[in-house]
Amino acid sequence: MTRSPLAEPARPAIAFPPDRSDPLAPPVEYRVLRDSAPASRITLYDGSEAWLLTRYDDVRAVLGDLRFSADARRDGFPFVSAAVRASVGGRTPFFRMDPPDHDRIRRMLTRDFMVKSIDALRPRISAIVDRFLDQLLAQPQPADLVQEFALPIPSAVIAELLGVPYEDHEYFQTRGKRMLSRSSTLQESAQSVVDLREYIGKLAERRRTDPGDDVLSRLVVERELTGELDHEDVKSTGLLLLVAGHETTANMIALSVLTLLRHPEQLAALRADLSRVRDVVEELLRFLSVVHSGVPRVALEDVEIAGVVIREGEGVIASVPAANWDPAHFAAPEVFDIDRDARRHVAFGFGIHQCLGQPLARAELEIALTTLLDRLPGLGLAESGEDGGGGPEFAPEKAVYGLHRLPVTW
Repeated sequence: MTRSPLAEPARPAIAFPPDRSDPLAPPVEYRVLRDSAPASRITLYDGSEAWLLTRYDDVRAVLGDLRFSADARRDGFPFVSAAVRASVGGRTPFFRMDPPDHDRIRRMLTRDFMVKSIDALRPRISAIVDRFLDQLLAQPQPADLVQEFALPIPSAVIAELLGVPYEDHEYFQTRGKRMLSRSSTLQESAQSVVDLREYIGKLAERRRTDPGDDVLSRLVVERELTGELDHEDVKSTGLLLLVAGHETTANMIALSVLTLLRHPEQLAALRADLSRVRDVVEELLRFLSVVHSGVPRVALEDVEIAGVVIREGEGVIASVPAANWDPAHFAAPEVFDIDRDARRHVAFGFGIHQCLGQPLARAELEIALTTLLDRLPGLGLAESGEDGGGGPEFAPEKAVYGLHRLPVTW
């Protein structure tokens, strides 16, 4: 099979990731590429090249095709930053594995993240949300919604679910942030991985003789002590759940509040009927797409996608933000519209590797937004300079897009 003309572009590969001109919209380059060259060559941080896919159908096709590997140990696997490369140091986490290893470990966690299990957890999530909202209300105005509300809620929830002491939150939040930041050096990110793996390892060792009713205890008692997992797998799995379990949802909560506040008519419609929150959350997930660096894969054989042949060993980035803003599947995608049926979005990925924790993320988002809007009818953005700062501070350097700060009043 020969390459099509698109496979040998005349122009240089695009530096990835491109900058955003609008902090609440994907880079404009994605729209241009989707229309002209939906499979394009990009240059990654280390000078290596990969393919970038920008159409919804192509993104789903790659993520659902086992001819594209999620295994970060394979030659040609595309890392978007030194931090992401370092984050898979040591034993590879299961989401960076292919079947059968991926499926084997994922099945061990399924019951704790099923919709039924998460629904049973909703009262506890509500209590955690109320606790941190009370603490927010005790702060002088304006207050930072990120540090006082958006970040501590998912940190407390995943710590309780996993069996990690919440009083250690500064330790694991700081290292999780450093681990995933494009502004971190390879050494800084790698050391954060080492620190968190050892932290999880020590907690797991205690569970051998003093287990609790938590995910880490079940991994140790039911899987490690029976020989199904070794200690390194337990550490890698625990690290993945701890970091992914708070970093993604914290950023979504903060960005969701900012998006609603910047769309007052949509916010008013939601306030008038908070039962609509589930559909609103789906549109927020589509509109914001916090996995903004895309989903990496490497071709196991020659495969034709979007009119080009991606050769065996070539890396691919399936762009989630570009797919979720594809007008072929979402009319006027640049418009935030809570009346939209956005359930087809790929914010949690697609295929066998789609996010295990999506029922938990949805529950936290729904409860956090409902509680916040119900209890704070006067919630608004702080005036620029009101707290000595310049308003919302975005975090484009994060592997998961979000905000460093969001000053609000109520």
